[in-house]
Amino acid sequence: MGWDFETRAVHGGLHPERNAGATVTPIYATGAFEFADAEGIEDAFAGRSGAHIYSRISNPTVGSFEERLCELEQGLGAVATSSGMAAVLSAVLALAGAGDVVAVSRSLFSGTLALFDSLLARLGIRPAFFSVDDEQELDDVLAAQPRLVFVEAIGNPRLDVADVPALAARAHAAGVPVVLDATLTTPWIATGKSLGADIVVHSTTKYITGGGTAVGGVIVDTGQFGWGAATFEPIVEAARKYGGRFAFLATLRKTVLQNTGACASPFSAFLQSGGLETLALRMERHCANALALSLALDARGDGTVVNYPGLPGSPWHGTARKLYGEWYGGLLTIKVGSRDRAFEVINRLSLAKRLANLGDARTLVIHPASTMYRDCTGEQREHAGVSDDLIRISVGIESARDIVADFRNALDSA
Repeated sequence: MGWDFETRAVHGGLHPERNAGATVTPIYATGAFEFADAEGIEDAFAGRSGAHIYSRISNPTVGSFEERLCELEQGLGAVATSSGMAAVLSAVLALAGAGDVVAVSRSLFSGTLALFDSLLARLGIRPAFFSVDDEQELDDVLAAQPRLVFVEAIGNPRLDVADVPALAARAHAAGVPVVLDATLTTPWIATGKSLGADIVVHSTTKYITGGGTAVGGVIVDTGQFGWGAATFEPIVEAARKYGGRFAFLATLRKTVLQNTGACASPFSAFLQSGGLETLALRMERHCANALALSLALDARGDGTVVNYPGLPGSPWHGTARKLYGEWYGGLLTIKVGSRDRAFEVINRLSLAKRLANLGDARTLVIHPASTMYRDCTGEQREHAGVSDDLIRISVGIESARDIVADFRNALDSA
């Protein structure tokens, strides 16, 4: 199919002939699916048919969303989950077990950091941290033979930009797959496949849903890693049963998702599918508005420190421009001098909403140090770029003039 991204986002992965001519896949609100005979259900459990058995494993509404997002990522297959955190956890559990090492970027969203540093460590999966701009650190952790390398395309909230193709080349030379959290870029800015990543995870709660109406996640296999050469036993077993190409996806769905129950709900998948149709329009506006706000605040000359990869003064501007062209995402941060002033600025905003999310159609703000990173160590906050005077801004799709005016007024009066 030779359609552009925008066209595929609207029309791809839909099969009206399967759904009474409906141009939107209906919500299949059912826990399980009936079979005509015992042989049919046996074939389904044996993997000889693609029939739906139980919505914890697969569901037509969820499957449609998976197909649509996979097509936008130009991947081999996708598995939707109940949240972005469930997507990260599921991807790791499909590739690593007790006693294994996983290489992880130090610059991480606080929930992901806690997952690797606390919960997975308790399960015996040991994180080896590295900085995305330190090649020697990456080589050192690769020498420990990790099961995977995990990195965010754009760090949240540090906004450092990983040179994913260069990182992937080093990881692949060591025989290690790269798992890329592309929540902040989405496949509209760049597909994980084009960057050289092997697995892409998204918190679909964010830009993909777009309106803050659903929580979800997704994992996409880009089809580039040779799973037949993997040594992790669940992958090896899946390769024997389903072939090396589909070993990761089979392990993910049949070993992890089926047994943890971290599945997406049909209703959430329905809402997220609707979000895909306007993703290109919204991402263009998010990026344009974020750049406009960052330029306006950077030009104030009042000591406000603006961090956005689209600014020429950003240490990651060159990498971002090389990988993503003129689009730098919808997230930026500002430092305003002190914790008290950060609170005052946040409280004086009238358009922006104060809540713990990003990627909404609305402009959102939060004080990371007192919220998401309140339980992190000083070193962890430093690696994430979090200081007491930092405000994270998820720029919405409102009028850029109104957004800029709101922040100017708040900063002037704080």
